[in-house]
Formats: sequence, C-alpha cells, structure tokens
Amino acid sequence: MAIKDKVVVITGASSGIGEDTAKLLAARGAKVVLGARREEKLKELTQAIKEAGGEAVYKKMDVTVPQDNEELIALAKETFGGVDVIFLNAGIMPNSPMSSLKTSEWNDMVDVNIKGVLNGIASVLPLFTEQKKGHVITTSSVAGLKNYPGGAVYGATKWAVRSLMEVLRMESAQEGTNIRTATIYPAAINTELLGTISDSSTLEGFSALYDQYGISSERIAKVVEFAIDQPEDVNVNEFTVGPTNQPW
Repeated sequence: MAIKDKVVVITGASSGIGEDTAKLLAARGAKVVLGARREEKLKELTQAIKEAGGEAVYKKMDVTVPQDNEELIALAKETFGGVDVIFLNAGIMPNSPMSSLKTSEWNDMVDVNIKGVLNGIASVLPLFTEQKKGHVITTSSVAGLKNYPGGAVYGATKWAVRSLMEVLRMESAQEGTNIRTATIYPAAINTELLGTISDSSTLEGFSALYDQYGISSERIAKVVEFAIDQPEDVNVNEFTVGPTNQPW
C-alpha cells in the first residue's frame, strides 16, 4: 500500500475535509501531522485517531504566518522523521457581491487561500527538493475553474492556486525533483465553509444550494487517498469532484 507509513501534513485539519482526510489516511497506516487554528478540535481529533490505532500529532497554527508553517514541518520531521505529503486544505469563502465592498474579507481570502498555500509550499519545498520526491495536494474549488456571481474574489484566489500548482508540477519535472501535485476542485461539499459568509443574501443562496446538493466531506477524503495511493511515477494532478445531481 502506497499510503502506509507515509508522513502526511494536513492544514485546515480541525473539521470538514481536513478532519475526514486525517481519519481516513491514519486508518490506512499514514502518520498524520495536523495543523489548524482551533487547538481543542485538533486535540480531540488526534486523540480519536490514536484510540483507533493510528499515529497523529498536532500543532495549533495559522497558515497566514510563515513561521507557523515551518514549525509544522519541523514537528513532522522531529516526530516521524520527515514529510512525504502536504495537504494544503485551509481556506475560507466569505462570498459577497463586489458592490458590497467587503474589502477586509477580500484581503482575508487572499491571505488564507493564496498566501496560506504559498507559505505551506515554501515550508516544505526545500525538503522535497533535497529528497527528490514529495507530494503537494491543495483544496481549490469549482470556483477555480468557472466564474460565479458573488464569488469574484474567492474564485480569483482559487484560480491562482490552480496556476501555481500547475507551474510547480511543470518546474519539478524540468528540475528532476519528482514532486507530484494534485489540485482538487470540489463543488457543493458539506463543511463549515458557509459559516464564513457574512453577506445575508449570499448566505441564503448558498445555503439553499448546499441544502439541495451538498455531499459529505468524506468524499473528498477518498480523492486525497486515491491521489496519494498512486505509484510514485504517476501524477494525477487535477480532480473536479461534486454531487452527481448538481449542475456545477
């Protein structure tokens, strides 16, 4: 099994896709290193994984702080001897019409959704380059493939992730460092993401959409599992995933 004994770092691990991925990979024999802002939830998740026979450690961290990302990688190296995979999953989606001028929320999305990914890549890239292997996985969105009213800035951040991940894959191939990448574009997945929307009309519309179509975040965890489980000479670099009955 390609997953067994791999060291997998996961950001945004305290709930939703990150939590379900941590549980699934740990059950498959991976050693998971969990990072998020909510320490109590990380502690509970780590304990649950250990009680189920898995291996896990955690660190309270903020992906917008470069040092926090570096310390999460250091924890993985100190505890498990290295890093094989980093799953950059942290993200926020405070969607709103541009005319509402929620500029502080725009900046928050840029900080978390773009800079947070860049910080994670920067923290692990020297190690992956040195060992000439590694796997970078990110959670993007169908909003990183298509444009939606109310999601201009969120979509822009997710389009950015698409571009930087594709270039990372291409440059690694050119440089011979064998770094695999996988970008996941989820549609309506039931997580805490809607809780970041402060615009009432936007929240009402998205809530109705997710109530009608939303599926479990466990479905995305299975996609991460599939990506990691491929042979080292195989890179499946994009996954567009959503409910069968949603016309995304």
